[in-house]
Amino acid sequence: MRTEQLGRWAAGLLSAALAIFLGWLAIRPAATPIEVSAASGSVTDDDLAFALDPEALDQVPFPLEHVIRRGDTLDGVLRRAGVPEAELHQASAAVSEVLDPRKLRAREAFYSMVHRDEGLVGVTLPRRGQGVVVAERNGGDWTSRYRPYRRSHIRRLVSGELRGALETSIHRAGGPANLADSMARVLQWDLDFNRDLRVGDRFEILFDELRLDGQIQGVAAVHALRYRNRDRWLEAYSFSEEGSGDGGSNRYYDADGQPLRRQFLRSPLPYSRVTSRFSLSRFHPILKRRMPHYGVDYGAPVGTPVRATADGTVLSAGARGGGGRTVRLRHPNGYLTAYLHLSGYAQGIRSGARVDQGQVIGYVGSSGLSTGPHLDYRVQRNGRWINPANLVSEPVPPLGDALLPAFFERRDILRHELRGASDTAVRLGP
Repeated sequence: MRTEQLGRWAAGLLSAALAIFLGWLAIRPAATPIEVSAASGSVTDDDLAFALDPEALDQVPFPLEHVIRRGDTLDGVLRRAGVPEAELHQASAAVSEVLDPRKLRAREAFYSMVHRDEGLVGVTLPRRGQGVVVAERNGGDWTSRYRPYRRSHIRRLVSGELRGALETSIHRAGGPANLADSMARVLQWDLDFNRDLRVGDRFEILFDELRLDGQIQGVAAVHALRYRNRDRWLEAYSFSEEGSGDGGSNRYYDADGQPLRRQFLRSPLPYSRVTSRFSLSRFHPILKRRMPHYGVDYGAPVGTPVRATADGTVLSAGARGGGGRTVRLRHPNGYLTAYLHLSGYAQGIRSGARVDQGQVIGYVGSSGLSTGPHLDYRVQRNGRWINPANLVSEPVPPLGDALLPAFFERRDILRHELRGASDTAVRLGP
């Protein structure tokens, strides 16, 4: 039994070593590009025999992982990777030819490639979302090359039912969890994701999944979605006013070609929980008496970003009595919004500054008269406080008549894909 266990362990180790070796070969600069088809990349019995050959293991350079620290210089990074002092200047100069040292980012990983007999044979510095810098050592001389990641967009269709958290439900249906964030951005004018979602809601989402060198990185674009909330279906279709659905500046429209974007977002926080509602007579937990509460309270951790719900101008940003640190924004058509109990303000938020819808203006806190971290969000119209939950927001200008035929054609194509499209590779690029 022990012999069999050791055999399985050795086979697993050798297979893993081979995978690392092949990965190193993939990022080394080659004399000519090599295309590998799915067929030629299949594993045969002969390949497996090679993978289990102990002599092959001797040729594998093993990667040792390091992490860039805050304040690191390129010389410091290479020194920790094991580059000898006598070669440090040349290695740094070689890497600097393809990588601006100022673009090193804290907490990103880099790797020393170490051979059993030759010692350090190279250093790789991946650049998040872009590519990898490969520095090779040959007899004390250093050369470097930058290889961009191979990007691909895979068309995906995910459908399912809301059972618990939205992220969990999407993941259970086969989609990436961050697809929930993308969906929330599309429907942020029609759904308050803190209050409106109900168990049993249904969703259908057609999107492009971004892959770098075949590894899933996230959502590249949402093309269309349908969401049933209680007894209503919400539909969204991407369309560019330049006339091409996959290019230009895409916006989202409903099935009739009406824009989803409106003057106000439904909520200043994408995800949180409502802890107190608008009321003309609420018992104040600190002052211990009944008094009007002119806002909606959203419970969230300290530091959660707070978004402006509409385009506007900063009227004030500072402490205001029981409201603590507060930002007030003036909007067109007689509207004013206020964001109370903040822990701090976003950069550039000061009186007179212009802000865009969705822009971060501050961070959730517990300043002023507060029993815990939350945001008190208020809306005023023509000098009178109104319930933010009942705010009727006007849409932006609709598509012109000349663009409607092109939109309806694209809508019908996307509808067909929503009703049963299979996963398909739709775009490849360097």
